[in-house]
Amino acid sequence: MVVGDVTTGTEVLVVGGGPGGYVAAIRAGQLGLDVTLVEKDTYGGTCVNHGCIPSKALIAGSSLAGRVRDAEDMGIYADPAVDLSGMVGWKDRIVNRLTRGVEHLCERAGATLVEGRAEFAGPEEARIVHGGEGQGSETVAFEHAVVATGSRPIELPGFAFDGERILSSRHALALEEVPESLVVVGAGYIGMELASVFARLGTEVTVVEQLDAALPGFEDDVAEVVRSRVEDHGATFHFGLGAREWEEADAGGEAAGDGTGLTVVAEDAEGDQEQFTAERCLVAVGREPVTDTVALEAAGVETGERGFLDTDDRCRTNVDGIYAVGDVAGEPMLAHAAFREGEVAAEVIAGEPAALDNQAIPAAVFTEPEIGTVGMTAEEAAEAGFDPVVGEMPMRASGRSLTLDEREGFARIVADGDAGFVLGAQIVAPEAAELVAEVALAIEMGATLEDVAGTVHVHPTLSEAVHEAAMGARGESIHY
Repeated sequence: MVVGDVTTGTEVLVVGGGPGGYVAAIRAGQLGLDVTLVEKDTYGGTCVNHGCIPSKALIAGSSLAGRVRDAEDMGIYADPAVDLSGMVGWKDRIVNRLTRGVEHLCERAGATLVEGRAEFAGPEEARIVHGGEGQGSETVAFEHAVVATGSRPIELPGFAFDGERILSSRHALALEEVPESLVVVGAGYIGMELASVFARLGTEVTVVEQLDAALPGFEDDVAEVVRSRVEDHGATFHFGLGAREWEEADAGGEAAGDGTGLTVVAEDAEGDQEQFTAERCLVAVGREPVTDTVALEAAGVETGERGFLDTDDRCRTNVDGIYAVGDVAGEPMLAHAAFREGEVAAEVIAGEPAALDNQAIPAAVFTEPEIGTVGMTAEEAAEAGFDPVVGEMPMRASGRSLTLDEREGFARIVADGDAGFVLGAQIVAPEAAELVAEVALAIEMGATLEDVAGTVHVHPTLSEAVHEAAMGARGESIHY
């Protein structure tokens, strides 16, 4: 029997249970609003299930294997055997625990959880289609709606994801056997993180990038440290080449129809071609917003550049009562930015005086070593009218970094030369994603170099590099 369409009502309808959506639902519930959260897949979204968390688990596992294998300087001699299926199983247990946790937190905040796909039927009404035969659908009338449908990997023309030979990042994180060889198309942060994982696991990795350097958007000396480390693990890089097509190939690289491998054909700006043969190909050229599943046009919600939803500093779209948070609302496409946007959207709906007024949003790349950045570079500060001063501490001068057998990288801090206000930082070092939080706080609270330099840091720690960089920017460096 098919369940007929029924109509229910809610104050706040949240479409999508990823970082922006579930936080919006929890915060709205805390503020006493009646909330309905609709998720068509799994709570936690891409971040928990197919992105941030699983990638960091595999990064940690492969890093541990690589460090043990390369620890002869420490007097440790080992050649660990890696069971990728076991590592993926461990990763899946972490993901399942966090997914259940997200669901519990939403329920505890009073949100009604609905499984299904939501699509707008108007600016105050949505239809929820439930999966499974005979499950039917329901109509939800709402006063406010939060669109949090996230993003998905961009699929290059001619490189349709099949999960077997042409992989998205989601597919790569679910592999149960280490591929012998892998072509990675794209040297952005996703491509570099996964290239480093598989290179450490023993895969012959070839990275093909259309631009002229890895990690576009980061300063050259930051990206160079990471690229060099990935090369140390055996990966090779080819820049200025765009992937155009692929064909089947046998293990020897000759075109074949037996499905044992593939050859990626890449082309430079002049039309000259190069070919790269491997067992599989990972395409990691960015992500696009998911807007084609929710019938935005029925509600009158407009999309802007590259299909993202345009929002203001209160997460409002062009339609009164409809908000957008997370990746679907555009840059910065970061889970922690989505957290903040979800909070703001819920508070604005509840009538609170909230807005996206953060001074800077930190970003991180979980390569080896990690990258952590926040605020302005020296060049950006100068363009903004500041007279920047810069302090830098190389990790080879950090006692704690050396005891971790890490020598590459640095901590750099940028400040206004007149007033001393901290403006930004670029850190490439072990635990850089943790270290950058100190500078993010300094920027947010309007701290000066004197504040950071005058704060006693524990010795020996990696955070001393940030302290020493602040000292150096004041011309007072002690340890370098």
